[in-house]
Amino acid sequence: MANQSSSSYPILCASFNQDTSCFAIGTKDGFKIFDSNTGRLCYERAIGAFVIVEMLFSSSLLAIVGAGEEPSLSPRRLCLFNTTTGTALRELNFLTSILAVRMNKKRLVVILQDKTYVYDINSLGILDTIDTIPNLKGLCAFSPSLEGCFLALPASISKGSVLLYNVMDLHLHCEIDAHRAPLAAMALSSNGTYIATASEQGTIIRVHLVSEATKSYSFRRGTYPSTIFSLSFGPSTQLPDILVGTSSSGSVHAFSLGFSIYQRSKRSGSFLGSIIPGSVTDALDPAHHDVLHNAAPAGVKSYAVIRKVDKVADTSTSEIVACRATISIITYNGYFQEYNLSINNQNEFSWSLEREFKLLTVISDDAISS
Repeated sequence: MANQSSSSYPILCASFNQDTSCFAIGTKDGFKIFDSNTGRLCYERAIGAFVIVEMLFSSSLLAIVGAGEEPSLSPRRLCLFNTTTGTALRELNFLTSILAVRMNKKRLVVILQDKTYVYDINSLGILDTIDTIPNLKGLCAFSPSLEGCFLALPASISKGSVLLYNVMDLHLHCEIDAHRAPLAAMALSSNGTYIATASEQGTIIRVHLVSEATKSYSFRRGTYPSTIFSLSFGPSTQLPDILVGTSSSGSVHAFSLGFSIYQRSKRSGSFLGSIIPGSVTDALDPAHHDVLHNAAPAGVKSYAVIRKVDKVADTSTSEIVACRATISIITYNGYFQEYNLSINNQNEFSWSLEREFKLLTVISDDAISS
């Protein structure tokens, strides 16, 4: 989840942990960890610039990589850091810069420009090495579930092909030709069932079923090209209800997936309608897409996740009549925003800003008490 950024921004990287209960940012001065629910600053270290800060759920283990502004914080060195003791547990050194790191309770994945290493997270024994195409941005997606743990990597420099690798079983699962242009963003659902992708053109978002490597849904984000900074599925054991993406226009795009399919199948009375889209090419029309404009200044990188999705039932009939999502956004100019998004059974979207604060001015409880 860590997203590296231009040094012109005060935030160099941002990531949520695997259940989105916490998030971390790296800055020129160090790194900070926040509670997603309260916005409380839980931990901070001011020891230099960091471009990767990844958490393992809510444990004390962090994977951190420095920006290279001083020898002790080389971008080629991965430090496994214990926040309880404030010390390094282990360090792994590589020949080239580390571009991304992903973890779950069994695996540690380290992504370099042309290689990806898979480790046993407990012993740090290397399990596999994947040779990849040049991946200069460290683009990847990871599903932390042990039952459906997949890693997605770009498979081509000329088109939008995705390589899907089973991280637990250590084998290539499939390759998906998702777009004509090279990939810019991708995300796996938490259980590894679906993958969403966007190309460098940024006009179409596509969702594929991982098990069958088949396209399930397509959404048109817009007519004009835009850089997609992030994609995120809502939490779900089946088809996620909502997918969100952020773009260089400063907008947040929301796409209604499972909730819209449920509403459509209820109207048609068809069981198959609930699991098979009406059209394989463009399953959901523009009515299933909504845009929150000016969430961030145009051109400023942003990162959004769907932390929670609730279904709202009619009290008299018990039928699901609305879907409500909690969407958290980190903008790299230093802000945290949280929105509530409601979608009713007429497919009408409603956004409300619940809270917003500056990430770099929050003071930890320890600092206040001292």
